[in-house]
Amino acid sequence: MATPAKPHLVFFPFPAQGHVTPAFQLATLLHRCHGFDVTFVHTEHNRRRLLRARGPDALAGAPGFRFAAVPDGLPASDEDAAQDMPALHFSLSTAVPHFKKLVLSQLLPSPAASCCCLISDVDHILRAAEDIGLPCVNFWITSASSFMAFQQCQQLVAKGLVPLKDAEQLRNGYLDSTAIDWVPGLPASMRLRDFPSFIRTTDPDDAGLAITLRTMECHRTVPSAVIFHTLEEMESHVMSALSAILPPVYAIGPLPLLLSGAGAGDPAIDASSGSSTSSLSKENRACLDWLDGKRPNSVVFASFGSLVKLTHQQLVELAWGLANSGYEFLWVIRSDQQQLMVNGGAAAAVLPPEFLAETEGRSCVTSWCPQEAVLRHEAVGAFLTHCGWNSMLESVCAGVPMLCWPFVGDQQPNSRLACTEWRVGVELGEDPGREEVETAIRQVMGGERGEELRRSAAEWKDKAALAARPGGSSWVNLEKLANEVLAPLMTHKH
Repeated sequence: MATPAKPHLVFFPFPAQGHVTPAFQLATLLHRCHGFDVTFVHTEHNRRRLLRARGPDALAGAPGFRFAAVPDGLPASDEDAAQDMPALHFSLSTAVPHFKKLVLSQLLPSPAASCCCLISDVDHILRAAEDIGLPCVNFWITSASSFMAFQQCQQLVAKGLVPLKDAEQLRNGYLDSTAIDWVPGLPASMRLRDFPSFIRTTDPDDAGLAITLRTMECHRTVPSAVIFHTLEEMESHVMSALSAILPPVYAIGPLPLLLSGAGAGDPAIDASSGSSTSSLSKENRACLDWLDGKRPNSVVFASFGSLVKLTHQQLVELAWGLANSGYEFLWVIRSDQQQLMVNGGAAAAVLPPEFLAETEGRSCVTSWCPQEAVLRHEAVGAFLTHCGWNSMLESVCAGVPMLCWPFVGDQQPNSRLACTEWRVGVELGEDPGREEVETAIRQVMGGERGEELRRSAAEWKDKAALAARPGGSSWVNLEKLANEVLAPLMTHKH
């Protein structure tokens, strides 16, 4: 009798760090806890970055878990630089035929992988799977609220709110004063400012807006289910609203907690919950030694992820806001941003000498760090963040309040929810100066407001931990996903 084919999952995340990490964590969970074989597909560009950052073992794989790469046409780049989003989007259309070839020539013909399902957040790849008859599930790696906010772009266009009438509306308070209180599942306090950054255009043919509209239509109509990297307790209203317009939806998060729980006592599961093994940049762990010498809740941690590009002026204002606050701080400045500080002004150094003199002994600056471990360190009292969803969930898991400075994409709605609904953050302005940064830091690090934020952050930390434990909402949803969606899809005949 022939051995039954083993269920096989193909993961293809959008090739940016904030997408690769949660996809890798989910793939690891489904492999270790539910017995699925996994093929994790990188673009060739990211394969090169991984090998530079982590060495050959980064792609070694394990029994039942292998890596593959497809050409994307992108050149080699500085491993610590912000990834070029338009180039990444364009590269994915280049990758489509190579992905189809991989599935049709290597995966489906293999008896051991004849029961396949794709998990992806890339519209090009989801549609490619549809073309070749491969069942697919969408993994939305950011908040459910941001999905609903992105989904409203079509309505904002229909109502004449987008594109903007003129560029002055970006500066005259229009975005703040225009209430968007009609979106199911989102709070009535939402403003036009709190919707994804792609609405901030006066061009009806804007490429970012067009990509958003196309992508959301695909995410709504193509997959058999949608996974959200969140927990029901944080987003129950919007999850309920989304369940009315989408195929089955599952709130499964925070993944680092689910993964660490699944690996309790298992040395094979890395202590950083899978993030270090999927990191596209080299991490500097010396900052943890620096934190070891600091008092509890005494350090401000500032980091803006792998995509955000601050201007030279923003970097300078942030530097002096940190310095003038009087608090100790750990600041991650990517190498490309350090170059901007070198070249951005007439005799500017990587950091101005007077800044270094002012902050000597109470500052630590690095180009990249193990963020989860930093946020879990008892010395960290606040997180100055761009509000990327992975960063926010890591902060929630650690019980650390946030200073929210959103820049692009989903970061605007994430920031609004953190500050008004979950009450774990303080919102900075669109382009804060040093005085605003200094004031916000002092507000979060000390005084009555800081105590309120810490209490709320501690409550959400406990709720996240409960959701990720056996019997918790996210744990149960992971079981349902595996048994009610993925396993039945594996009976699909190609």
